[in-house]
Amino acid sequence: MAIRNRQYPKRDLLHHSDRGLQYCDPDYTGILETNGIAISMTTKYDPYENAVAERVNGILKNEFDIDRIKGDEKSVRRVIKQAIEIYNTKRLHISCGYMTPEQAHKKGRYELKKWHKRFSSKNMFLDENLLLTLNKK
Repeated sequence: MAIRNRQYPKRDLLHHSDRGLQYCDPDYTGILETNGIAISMTTKYDPYENAVAERVNGILKNEFDIDRIKGDEKSVRRVIKQAIEIYNTKRLHISCGYMTPEQAHKKGRYELKKWHKRFSSKNMFLDENLLLTLNKK
C-alpha cells in the first residue's frame, strides 16, 4: 500500500528496520529492491542506530499511545492512520524548523536541526515544552 500510494515515486526512499525476521525475508527485501527503495537495518539489533526512525516510533507510541490500542484490526488501523496524519500534518517539529513534516517535505530543502544533549540549552528545553503544550491543544 505504501508503494502504491507514494506521491513522489521518483524521489529516493529509505526503509529502516530493526532486523526483525519479517524485514529480512527475501520476498520482502526483493519488493523493496524492485521498487528502488534503499534498505537500512541496524547492525547489532540496536534501535538507537537509526535515531530518527526510532524517534518517530517513540512519538507514535508515547504521545499517541498506539502501542496500547485495543480492538479489531479495522479500528486499530483507523487510529494508527489518524495518529500518523496528525504527526505529519499538525504536529510542529523542532527538527523541521517548527514546521510539520508535510510542510518541510513540500518546501523541499531545509536545514536540519543539529541535536545536542537535552539539557545543554535551556532555550531548547523550553521550546520543546512549549511545542508539546501547543500540540496537545
